Amino acid sequence: MKKLYEKNELSFSLVWIIAYVVLFSMADSFSGDLGIEKIITAPVSVCFSLVLFVWISRNSLLEKYGLCPFKGEWKCYLYFIPLLLIMTTNLWNGVAVNCSAAEVVLHILSMLCVGFIEEVIFRGLLFKAICKSSVKQAILISSITFGIGHIVNLLNGADVLPTLLQICYATAIGFLFTIIFYKGKSLLPCIVTHSVVNSLSIFSVQSSQTFRIAVAAALCVVSARYAIWILKKAENHIS
Repeated sequence: MKKLYEKNELSFSLVWIIAYVVLFSMADSFSGDLGIEKIITAPVSVCFSLVLFVWISRNSLLEKYGLCPFKGEWKCYLYFIPLLLIMTTNLWNGVAVNCSAAEVVLHILSMLCVGFIEEVIFRGLLFKAICKSSVKQAILISSITFGIGHIVNLLNGADVLPTLLQICYATAIGFLFTIIFYKGKSLLPCIVTHSVVNSLSIFSVQSSQTFRIAVAAALCVVSARYAIWILKKAENHIS
């Protein structure tokens, strides 16, 4: 892996993204066949996360890819209060538990890992690779690919409208997370927010189409406005 990384960081990041999409799609499919959601995905998530983290750590790349303390001034980021709002998205329509305790644990474990993995490969590896030639392109591509990446949910049986809405607000949130990383040099706020949003989805209540559209619109507006605030207020720490 190190040879590929040293030769071409962009290709390296794409390999990780492809491996992630393929492995997790297969894991979710096998879990469904076994009748226990995430029974295969959970251990795959943990192994994938460990391999990714260990490789980054052993090659002394933790700071480069944002696995380090936040370096910005918290007040310029509104003390991350908007992130707390985003975290609660899946609870806006109420709370319910419609599966076994084991499935809840497996889901939360999987989603915690997914939050870490997606932030590192999209906001870390991909963003930093493209950043070498153009920061603007890096922000744009990192955000869009993260959003479009959710189209894979269609292959796992998700409905079309919810998936399209997810692509829209995931792109907006991806843009926000990229800006946070770009300004503060740390992925930790993004990883925490992403992991919490994913984990709480197991407790969400089925909502109407109108409600889903309203939530997607709210997330897009909040993410865009917050990102613009950061761009205007936060000091640019990128050298």
